[in-house]
Amino acid sequence: MYAKPFLTLVGAGPGDPELITLKAIRTLERANVILYDALANDALLAYAPATCHIEYVGKRMGCHALSQAEINQRIIDLARQHGHVVRLKGGDPFVFGRAQEEIRAAKAAGIEVAVVPGISSALAVPASQMIPLTCRGINESFWVTTGTTQDGSLSPDIALAARSSATVVILMAMSKLEAITDIFRAAGKAQTPVAIIQNGTLPAARMVTGTVTDILFKVQHAGISNPAIIMIGEVVNLHAENTLAGYAMQAAHIHH
Repeated sequence: MYAKPFLTLVGAGPGDPELITLKAIRTLERANVILYDALANDALLAYAPATCHIEYVGKRMGCHALSQAEINQRIIDLARQHGHVVRLKGGDPFVFGRAQEEIRAAKAAGIEVAVVPGISSALAVPASQMIPLTCRGINESFWVTTGTTQDGSLSPDIALAARSSATVVILMAMSKLEAITDIFRAAGKAQTPVAIIQNGTLPAARMVTGTVTDILFKVQHAGISNPAIIMIGEVVNLHAENTLAGYAMQAAHIHH
């Protein structure tokens, strides 16, 4: 236990509670306080000590989220009262996790900070559907971008990404899917494959695949919504190849 105020930002991983690091589990086991988000699987709270103060600070089912300033103040107050505060964030704290704002607030209050990285949904969710982010002969890079900038507009990086051969993974962008497909169409990518993966790595995971031209219709028809990632690139076609190969291997094993 930490006698002095201390903050650890912990990555909870992409959703599946087994996709968390040993270091993260050991940090949770030493927490005096856990502040967790909507995208952090609450099954992970089972690692908390019996005496741990646990508080939800995310947004779920229409509940109003605390503002970032309120969360920052809560971290400071609880660290001073109880000692070690764990801020449990979905994915990785440093991938669109607003971690820097919390670090600045804690440091300004004289509170030491540590970070335990987590597996980002940008990496794990495609992998869970047998879609590689990179493949030799298809692409040399991948972009991970957010759909929404601080002022709520679409990130101009998406237009830059659309002009490259990179795999493009867009987080928190389902409400802007139509605008995103327009950008890719304008870049000559109308037939580029797209995958939309909802609740990736969880038992309730769903995926719809298509092209830049038809994915909006397919998503609307299937009723896919947040939390979901948008993945655009030729590597999406490898899903069918890899899953069919897997089924063939299983079938061969059964026949033997």
